[in-house]
Amino acid sequence: MNIEDKVKEYILENYLFTDDMSALGNDDSFIEKGIIDSTGILEVIFFLEETFSLAVEDDEMVPENFDSVNNIAAFVNKKTAA
Repeated sequence: MNIEDKVKEYILENYLFTDDMSALGNDDSFIEKGIIDSTGILEVIFFLEETFSLAVEDDEMVPENFDSVNNIAAFVNKKTAA
């Protein structure tokens, strides 16, 4: 399973309470669509740190990195490539 699918599955199960992959587009904004609030983003960050064995620094906790499946995947790819 690729990064996008793992992240999407986590969001669907924990915030939308469904397993329907079509319920969330990879570019859908979590904040604009009211899917995740600021506390939820912290939970997502914890999930990413555990799942992908990476550390998220305070200055990386910005919407550009965590507001959609694609943004998260790009962030994880950047962190794991370094």
